[in-house]
Amino acid sequence: MTFKILAPALLAAMAFAAPVFAADYQAGLGPMPLDDETKAVIAGRGDATATSDGKTLTVKGNFHGLPSNATEAHIFVSPVAGMPGKQILDLDVTKSTSGTISGNYTLTSAQATALRTGKLYIQINSEKAPDSYPWGPKGTLWGWIFPAHETVGANVPQQGHWFLPQLDTPSR
Repeated sequence: MTFKILAPALLAAMAFAAPVFAADYQAGLGPMPLDDETKAVIAGRGDATATSDGKTLTVKGNFHGLPSNATEAHIFVSPVAGMPGKQILDLDVTKSTSGTISGNYTLTSAQATALRTGKLYIQINSEKAPDSYPWGPKGTLWGWIFPAHETVGANVPQQGHWFLPQLDTPSR
């Protein structure tokens, strides 16, 4: 008798509950590493937010201050946070020095795991960015997609360990 009463209530609760992997992410977009040769053609800033339910990923962001028009934007996967990786998803991008990026994707299980463990990043390329650098691929702005966190001002130490999600995410 109790089962007949509790079962519908349990099913209703499960139907309206948030997905287990639902999460918010963010990325601060900044210039690629600069040297004397590239500092004239690489500049700008931006930010992006991403949401995922473990199966889909939605990305929205903006950028400004590029020294030449954006040509393309992508999401890359890397073996570890901070290391260049390979392109996996294309973003829609405004082909201007300021604009927006966006995209909506169905993730593979490997891509979902990479997202949760801090191995995905956004890269925006521009017209004047060199095709390649001795130390890595072309690009103007990069930003690692990490779990959403409080962002502090300039010259203020960031508290906590938000920047190492690969160490904080339980294996799923």
